[in-house]
Amino acid sequence: MFTKKYRFTDFLLDLLLSVIGTAIVGLGYAVFTVPNDIAPGGVSGLATALASISPVTVGIWSLILNVPLLILAWRRLGVRSLVFTLISTVLLSAFIDLGGNYLPAYTNSTMLACLYGGVLSGIGIGILFLRNISTGGTDLLALLLRKLLPNIPSGTLLLVADAIVVLIAVLVFRNVDVALYSTITIYVTSKVIDAITTGIDYAKVIYIITDKGEELADAINENTERGATIVPAIGGFTKNEKQMVMTVTRRNILAQTLKLIKEVDPKAFTFVVDSAEVHGEGFRQD
Repeated sequence: MFTKKYRFTDFLLDLLLSVIGTAIVGLGYAVFTVPNDIAPGGVSGLATALASISPVTVGIWSLILNVPLLILAWRRLGVRSLVFTLISTVLLSAFIDLGGNYLPAYTNSTMLACLYGGVLSGIGIGILFLRNISTGGTDLLALLLRKLLPNIPSGTLLLVADAIVVLIAVLVFRNVDVALYSTITIYVTSKVIDAITTGIDYAKVIYIITDKGEELADAINENTERGATIVPAIGGFTKNEKQMVMTVTRRNILAQTLKLIKEVDPKAFTFVVDSAEVHGEGFRQD
């Protein structure tokens, strides 16, 4: 089962994050969205609507509705992702029902419920998406669509799929407020997911125009554990030969890096730009 590419430690990490991510989503549903008749999009939102007009619980409806999507995903996701998606789907159904029985429901403010429900759902689903896992439902559909449409953020794909569920929920509850509050929850969820899945590698790119390129690159390599690239440059005004040093660093050591640059070359011209995603050593590897 385990190979050099997929080791036992990877399995444990997948399992741990499946439980943690699903538990966070379940908490958001059980405490905030379900008690306030908010359809948080996806199968869980549809399950909330169906549970209100039938004796079947939200968790059971969620499990039933996920079966066709899991079958559809069999070939698309691969065995690893599908297995953990199945685990998360079952766990979510259990967490929703158990949470509804044992956790206090928040019903003081529908607005706060939809906001906090959206944040928790986004955090949980975002954690799962980082490992190419979902809780089933429309986030599974979004995960499938992401393979076909890699340039569209996962949260955006989820937002479109969930809008359809909201329309169904409005017809069931016959209450426009359901659509309004549910839309807020879905929007917050999608933004949190995007922040986690694309913002996790958010970095700073530093460009330094200097006369001490090699000295500066060595200092960056030795003191920040980041690489640096030296590019020959010519001053547009002075026509003097310069060197441009480029390095990519994380936000938490940006101040340290800028201080180091100033120490090596106080006259260096430095500018910093944002990078939403970085692939390579020290950052995302896929």
